[in-house]
Amino acid sequence: MSLFKARDWWSTVLGEKEEFDQGCLCVADVDNSGQDKIIVGSYMGYLRIFNPHPVKPGDGFQPEDLLLEVQLREPILQVEVGKFVSGTEVLHLAVLHCRKLCVYAVSGMLGNVEHGNQYQIKLMYEHNLQRTACNMTYGPFGGVKGRDLICIQSMDGMLMLFEQESYAFGRFLPGFLLPGPLAYSSRTDSFITVSSCRQVESYKYQVLAFATDADERQETEQQKLGSGKRLVVDWVLNIGEQALDICVVSFNQAVSSVFVLGERNFFCLKDNGQIRFMKKLDCSPSCFLPYCSVTEGTINTLIGNHSNMLHVYQDVTLKWATQLPHIPVSVKVANLQGLRGVIVTLSDSGHLQCSYLGTDPSLFQAPKIESREINYEEIDAEMKQLQKIIKEATKTQDILPKSESERELIVTAEVSPELDAESQAIDSEVKAEAVPSVTVKITIQSRVTAQKPKLAVCAEAPLALSCDQFDFDDLAPDASETVVLSVFLKGNCLPPELEGDCVASYSIPTGEPLGISRIIKVAQCKFRLPLRLICLPTQPSKTANHKLTIDTNKPPVSFLTIFPDFADQSEEDQSNALGFQFLTGSKVTLLASKTSQRYRIQSDQLEDLWLITKELTLRLEEHFKKQNCKDFTCTFSGSIPLQEYFELIDRHFELRLNAEKLKEMLSERAVQFRAIERRLLTRFKDKTPAPLQHLDTLLEGTFREVIALADAAEENQANVFQAFMKLQSATHLVVMLISLWQKLSADQIAVLEATFLPLAQETDDLGWEEAVDAAISYLLRTCLSKSSKEQALTLTSELCIPKDTSRLKKHITLLCERLAKGGRLSLSTETTTPQAAGVPGGCATIPESDIEEGTVVPGTGATFTNHRHITKQKSKP
Repeated sequence: MSLFKARDWWSTVLGEKEEFDQGCLCVADVDNSGQDKIIVGSYMGYLRIFNPHPVKPGDGFQPEDLLLEVQLREPILQVEVGKFVSGTEVLHLAVLHCRKLCVYAVSGMLGNVEHGNQYQIKLMYEHNLQRTACNMTYGPFGGVKGRDLICIQSMDGMLMLFEQESYAFGRFLPGFLLPGPLAYSSRTDSFITVSSCRQVESYKYQVLAFATDADERQETEQQKLGSGKRLVVDWVLNIGEQALDICVVSFNQAVSSVFVLGERNFFCLKDNGQIRFMKKLDCSPSCFLPYCSVTEGTINTLIGNHSNMLHVYQDVTLKWATQLPHIPVSVKVANLQGLRGVIVTLSDSGHLQCSYLGTDPSLFQAPKIESREINYEEIDAEMKQLQKIIKEATKTQDILPKSESERELIVTAEVSPELDAESQAIDSEVKAEAVPSVTVKITIQSRVTAQKPKLAVCAEAPLALSCDQFDFDDLAPDASETVVLSVFLKGNCLPPELEGDCVASYSIPTGEPLGISRIIKVAQCKFRLPLRLICLPTQPSKTANHKLTIDTNKPPVSFLTIFPDFADQSEEDQSNALGFQFLTGSKVTLLASKTSQRYRIQSDQLEDLWLITKELTLRLEEHFKKQNCKDFTCTFSGSIPLQEYFELIDRHFELRLNAEKLKEMLSERAVQFRAIERRLLTRFKDKTPAPLQHLDTLLEGTFREVIALADAAEENQANVFQAFMKLQSATHLVVMLISLWQKLSADQIAVLEATFLPLAQETDDLGWEEAVDAAISYLLRTCLSKSSKEQALTLTSELCIPKDTSRLKKHITLLCERLAKGGRLSLSTETTTPQAAGVPGGCATIPESDIEEGTVVPGTGATFTNHRHITKQKSKP
């Protein structure tokens, strides 16, 4: 059990489908035996009296705990215990019904058998009410001693006062609409209630006694003021909300306080209506009870709310919060079986509980261990062994893909080797004569019972799918489902990748009757799309603005062999030269050297080189893999085209700045448009319309500007998307060239790709430039740092759009410099040593630039090669 739950001392559930409310609970010594009893009345007319005495805390209801249960004829609205019978000061029970007030004497007779004592109630007197009752209060009205009088508030706002067995008088509250809670203050001899005007009102008993009788109300309203005394309020306080309950308390001769529980706030007032303090409540309250505090001058208050919580406040300070198993509608504090301060709560469905706020101590003590001498060598060896086991375990977690034989659900994708005879392209923006499509067949095979599997298929934009979501019924073991879809180029730009993903989510039953009933799992696979989907064969071009040369360690392979889908087998000229024309209009030429082991890719646009270069390396690897050649490698010895790459970055960043400017201008014009609309609306509503003063012309002009700016923003957004696609393609190319240039391992390539390609798509809050700049800055300060000073620099945690791209271009250049000097990419903390320590002794040092501030890298493209110039150093004598 939680520490902050109310500790269950005794509890029971009253009746079946009975209803209870705020006045249905009372705690008092109703049988005058010297011990508190719990009296509960219900709207079904049942009156119950309990005397809980569990053998140990947490015991449930025992039959002997119920002293009395009797069903009365009418619903019970409220129960109270006081000195209600004349001639004696013993306590009696007052029960309020809708049209009756009954006072009973509760007594117990000593039992002679094991059944115990027998309790009974005796009706002392009753009053039949002329009006429907709402609630009541009692006290020594008028300062009487040794007896309590009763005041009942009716539903139509009449206060009926009873001097025990006789009816005294009745008074109507002025301006009454709906009844509110009612309380009596013995210190000021006044009645306090909350009216429907959301005001706390106080009426003196003497004013009620000498006011005009309620039966003469109709006449006195028509007579003059001198004919009788009107009922005048003593003081009024507007609390601005309806009240749930009122309680007047005074402890240890302290100043009497009036507590009012509102729907959102909790108020403490003085006798004269002034606010002592108030507390805004976080949850909707349901009941409250002020009680004595151990600290002098303060009062504690229990407040229950609709979140099953009971809060303990000392004035306005929250001292304790405890959880209840129900929503309390009434709360009391009792002394039961010698246990003081028992909290008694009652819910509207009849859950009666006695609890306390203490905590059970833990009696467990850990056994003492045997002292022995510490062998540090054995501890170090054991620690290394454990670290090794942990390292191996983290490498083989469930997040890693399992083998096909271990998977519970297998997803496979098969791409058709031929394009569709009839294209399935829909709403394509490509301006080519025909936009081809290719069919992808996806199969889901289950080895277990898979419940409601769902399949999601996605491809890199601007590629589109004919259908990307599929839902299936439950799959039995060894069952399979197959779907067919088509992929085509929808946007008028090239995708950065010709790959697609299939993700299947499913759930399997656990077989447990309780707790988690199922486990949700995911299976996925990738598929590679053909190059013919986005380009067509064409004649090679001799001239181009951008050229790349890829070196290999094997003789060149004829294009008729590795590109059979683009080369014409009848033309031998295409064995060493091949042309590709993308559907977007650009061309790429692929050349193979006849004398050396080199391939050249050339085009007028840098980003167009990426897909052909990647396709060339993949097909070469597949070709030599079929020939069982395991030592085939590709290298790059040219210069990294950073200058051309920076131009693409600048173009993309310029469009992002344009988007911000258009957004600001559109916001300004929208504000202007709404202001003009308000002016025109004011003019049109005037009874004597004033001249428009060309406001209509200004409104029309502003509307046209808003439409023009919206169109420009939409067009710029499309340009930003195309620029981002081009930037991604160029980034893929630069990452590939750097990896071939420095012969990076697979782990280092993964770090480089995560650094330069952190975003699948941009958002308004995060763009490519700031994300890449933060990632490169981290690498330069960790694994590629040259000194401990750089490692000590802290990175900013906030990413925002930069002012320009000079800092980013400088960091990219510096990254290439560090890699050229022998730096290696790693995210492991064990290898984040200064990069200068790993530089070969004969490497010529490059002047280090400040990472945070410094001169901008010159616009002339910096070129880096993988040739290292080693100079011999003379040893000192």
